[in-house]
Amino acid sequence: MDSAFNGKERALMREILGRRRRLRSRRGARSARQDAAVSFAVEWGWPVVPGVGLEAAGPAAKTSGPAGAAARLVGTAARLGGRARRLGRTDGAEAGTRAGSGTSAGTGGAPGVARGGPVCACPDADCVVPGAHPFDPGLLAATTDERMIRWWWTRRPDAPVVLATGGGAPCAVSLPALAGARALRALDARGMRLGPVVATPTRWSILVAPYDLERLGELLYAKDGVPSSLRFHGEGGYLLLPPSATGAGQVRWERAPLAGSARPWLPDVEAVVDALVEASTATPGGGSRLAY
Repeated sequence: MDSAFNGKERALMREILGRRRRLRSRRGARSARQDAAVSFAVEWGWPVVPGVGLEAAGPAAKTSGPAGAAARLVGTAARLGGRARRLGRTDGAEAGTRAGSGTSAGTGGAPGVARGGPVCACPDADCVVPGAHPFDPGLLAATTDERMIRWWWTRRPDAPVVLATGGGAPCAVSLPALAGARALRALDARGMRLGPVVATPTRWSILVAPYDLERLGELLYAKDGVPSSLRFHGEGGYLLLPPSATGAGQVRWERAPLAGSARPWLPDVEAVVDALVEASTATPGGGSRLAY
């Protein structure tokens, strides 16, 4: 009898210890996001804002009850407004990258997410980039103020870290992951010095020095063709930074900034764009936005 009791007691203790370890792990991940956001903003001068993140309660939170009905109404209004804006645009800019996340070389929206997958915490029930965009606060709230950043991530410790690109902050060029790996191999073979590279399971982003739209336009105009899968994250755009997590998966460093360094060095966009165009064109499916 005593041995049976002791066995149950040991099992209970193992369960309690396991729960404590998992809780510490989650707290550590949350603290890591706040620490990262503070480092980006205070040490490097990169303006950041919390991303919308994923719906913790899962799909049911958006599909049942009065709150779900209200969310669907808001989401429908947002989608109709988005369609109206897209119909009214004449510049061929990427409308589906939400709040100017990046200018695509082609037209059309961001890749969709299958129903039943990760659910965005924003009101749009059909959000195509779940968890991976600013919402409230919006992108214009991005700041380098440490007190504001700590307040945001204390209230929302799971929030992704969103960099507002352009201006005095880094810009970026992103491309499908397979094409990104090919491009980095080519740049390494040429002895090209690179700065940080951000990776998700589907896309890689090469951080570059700030550029303006006029400079980018002249650069791309000189090319014979630019794959529509390339996205250019310039002024008014944004990019998620590690250690964020979104519907597409974990955001990580493929090439991390040097530990203990001051503001990371960044290459000019002219130095890398040829390799990115070539890699996207040469990778099967890598040149089409429809594949990614």
